[in-house]
Amino acid sequence: MDRATFACSTAFFRDYSSSSQGAFCLPGGHVDFIEKVESFTYSDFFRDYLIPNHPCIFSAKFTEDWGSRRNWVTWDGKPNFDHLLQKFGEAVVPVANCDVKEYNSNPKEQLLFKEYIKYWKEYIRNGYRSSRGCLYLKDWHLSRAFPAQDVYTTPVYFSSDWLNEYWDAVAVDDYRFVYMGPKGSWTPFHADVFRSYSWSANICGRKKWLLYPAGQEEFLKDHYGNLPFDVTAPSLQDKSVYPRYNQSQPPVEIVQEAGEIVFIPSGWHHQVYNLEDTISINHNWVNGCNVAIMWCFLQDELAAVQREINEWKDPVDDWHLQCQLIMKSCTGIDYKEFYNFLKVIAENRISVLENGLDDEASAKNTPKAAISTLGMLHAVFDLKRTVKVLTSLSANEDFKKLDLTSLSPPPEALLHHLKAAIDTALL
Repeated sequence: MDRATFACSTAFFRDYSSSSQGAFCLPGGHVDFIEKVESFTYSDFFRDYLIPNHPCIFSAKFTEDWGSRRNWVTWDGKPNFDHLLQKFGEAVVPVANCDVKEYNSNPKEQLLFKEYIKYWKEYIRNGYRSSRGCLYLKDWHLSRAFPAQDVYTTPVYFSSDWLNEYWDAVAVDDYRFVYMGPKGSWTPFHADVFRSYSWSANICGRKKWLLYPAGQEEFLKDHYGNLPFDVTAPSLQDKSVYPRYNQSQPPVEIVQEAGEIVFIPSGWHHQVYNLEDTISINHNWVNGCNVAIMWCFLQDELAAVQREINEWKDPVDDWHLQCQLIMKSCTGIDYKEFYNFLKVIAENRISVLENGLDDEASAKNTPKAAISTLGMLHAVFDLKRTVKVLTSLSANEDFKKLDLTSLSPPPEALLHHLKAAIDTALL
């Protein structure tokens, strides 16, 4: 996160004055380990980790009742290939080659799941070597493809999940993933989509995480402003290439055991290694605690696009629209969809505040049920945070230059409705 984003994000947290003073402070390399399910509440997580934006680790007790922990793992803690093949053998999955760098990522291909498992078995037999390279199954939308499978239950701490609430509503995408890979597979240095939070649960195997608190990545950029592909590469010691590397602090290092869940704060860059054959469940998520960071990230992304194509500004009548299209192709969202994102989140909470929750909705795994579980005050908190971001979006000059006639309701009307719902709820 650069200084502009830091300042923008911090401004949105001022209404949480006592908690937000340390919102982006470094935790001194220490990461809390949460041992007991029964003694750790959502309020604890909200106060100590979401608002301060600090990482933590949940013990394996938090996942011990998951179907994947029971069925996807052999008695000796290895991936249960036979069970996985029986359930998912004909599925098509995305696979990355960890041994190849293509631009700033690993190239991907689509394989049948049974072909990937065949490769994985051969890779193990050959001493974790293959002429095909080290292949890593990443970003598999398994829950969307197999909704009836008993895989896992999202812990309550991560249930205020606006990203998946919105993308489920528009039925376009989701940010719930399964990763599977052999010992030695890894993910290059990055921050998560939209600078979201993420949580990652190991079904089996062990991972090593290298975490850099938000803002530290500025010291890791080369003289062109590019982040490293591999934050452990010896080339980072070259001051002529990475002039500020010596100003960076050492990463926060985590070794995640089987069953444990790691919470990655918003905007923290990280690099991850599989120390053993590993399967993990991963979610990206945004909520009222970090939606301001998402909004500041989008402003930075648009500004970067505008700088890149500034020379074509005058001859092109729809330059501002073209900038939005390019930003959406790079990030997955533009300003108008961000407005619709905020609208869906707000309307779900207004509906619960104004109409309550019927028995049918409360019995299902729905956004309204999740809102009800967290309580009406949390819904009000969400609306307050939405008002702050929506007010900023409505006043944004780049937003106002777009054709907003297709937005329903108009931003002013939605803001009025939000504020009225908050006032009524607090009476």
